[in-house]
Amino acid sequence: MVTTDEARESLVYSVPEAGRLLGLSRATSYMLANQRVIPTIRLGRRLVVPKIAIERMLESVGPKPKD
Repeated sequence: MVTTDEARESLVYSVPEAGRLLGLSRATSYMLANQRVIPTIRLGRRLVVPKIAIERMLESVGPKPKD
């Protein structure tokens, strides 16, 4: 069951919000979204970045184990 706090938490970021999290400018964020480097989905006219996609993207480039 979803609690009230969980229901209030958004599942997506705007492109500029996702960019800020990654330390990017607004222009760079949109450029990378258009190049599909930042994963996006379209909701009507809005282009949004799913939180889970950002988390997975960052996990995939995390520290590599030493040999």
